[in-house]
Amino acid sequence: MRAPATDDRTANDQSGRRNLDLLIQLRWLAAAGQLGTVLAVHMLGVPLPLVPMTGALLLLVAVNAATMRLRDRGRATERALLGTLLADAGCLTVQLALSGGAENPFVSLFLLQVVLGAVLLGTGAAWALVAVTVAAYAGLALAAPPLALPAGLASHLSAPYLAASWFNYAMTAVLLVAFVTRIARNLRDRDRHLAELAARADEEEQIVRMGLLASGAAHELGTPLASLSVALGDWRADPRVAADAGLSQDVADMQAEVARCKDILAGILFAAGEVTGQAPRRTTLARFVDEALAEPLARGLATVRDRTGAPVPIVADRALAQTLAALVENAAEAGASTVAVTLSRDGADLVIAVTDDGSGFAPHMLAGIGKPYRSTKDRRGAGLGLFLAGNVLRTLGGTMTAANRGAGASGGGARVTLRFPAETLAYDAGGAQEPAA
Repeated sequence: MRAPATDDRTANDQSGRRNLDLLIQLRWLAAAGQLGTVLAVHMLGVPLPLVPMTGALLLLVAVNAATMRLRDRGRATERALLGTLLADAGCLTVQLALSGGAENPFVSLFLLQVVLGAVLLGTGAAWALVAVTVAAYAGLALAAPPLALPAGLASHLSAPYLAASWFNYAMTAVLLVAFVTRIARNLRDRDRHLAELAARADEEEQIVRMGLLASGAAHELGTPLASLSVALGDWRADPRVAADAGLSQDVADMQAEVARCKDILAGILFAAGEVTGQAPRRTTLARFVDEALAEPLARGLATVRDRTGAPVPIVADRALAQTLAALVENAAEAGASTVAVTLSRDGADLVIAVTDDGSGFAPHMLAGIGKPYRSTKDRRGAGLGLFLAGNVLRTLGGTMTAANRGAGASGGGARVTLRFPAETLAYDAGGAQEPAA
């Protein structure tokens, strides 16, 4: 699978190539239009310097040929686009300087370069194009000689009119770039947001598929496990089994294994996004975390630090409990010898930070944290732990972030922070059970 950065770079290259194709087509039209205009004006008896104007036209054709070579070589960068647009503006300036300067009505074609720059280029390059064309317009108004027209066509524009025309062009160009670049940025932000929504929809579709698979597994495995549980209960109640201490212990062990299989099945249902039907139980945040991490706490792998101050009453959430257990186990698999779980409050949010001294996250993991199948493990199905953890936090209205602690005094390792509104686990007096004393 290609990295997201590679996909983005490929998409940008393809977009730049398409933009160059459009500029090439537009430049051919411009060259044909200039040739037709020069011939038409010459036929009207207007004396034009045909040799230098033809040279400028050939220069425009040469620029287009060079642009086609850039496109074929895959060098459709923003710098290439800016260079071709500056070349277009330069050729237009030469043609205007040879045919009346700022008094030439085609001077407004500078705006076409500005609009193209605002749409195709970044903000800085677009403003650079505005500065170049505004300066070219001013140079034409100040230095270009007037065109000698026949008596019936002769006209002359006053200096104030030319100054006002230049100001009008400058103001129009500035406003165009200011607003078109903002509109283009808004459209890019919208497209990025739509892409994120599409990616999230794809992730949720994967969860739905996993849910269907887990539902089928639950249907297939639930019935035989229930039958085994009933049969083992009958065996243990049998006087002959009760009289044999060894046999009675074997039955008890089998009952424990069946119960463990049921817990594993419940974990599969959790991984698929299904919540088993259990009555809500009232507890506190610290007690809830202690219960969720009972096994790693007993092994000395994890420690819990409660910095919330007063006890925080919550309703136990099975999905969040399994998320915490999975994060601690992931840290252990990454080589951590100790995992510190810190509980705190930040305004209306509850924050659970899981910090370890393991090897930390690989850079590609941090770039796509919470995405499915992103893992350093080689086994099939690896990489779902953080994905499911992120999904659990999303259903709670919260977020999950991850970062490496770095080497040195901190000892390296990683930190995963879970943040969610406290009200999502708030105690409802209508149905939750009181915690055991």
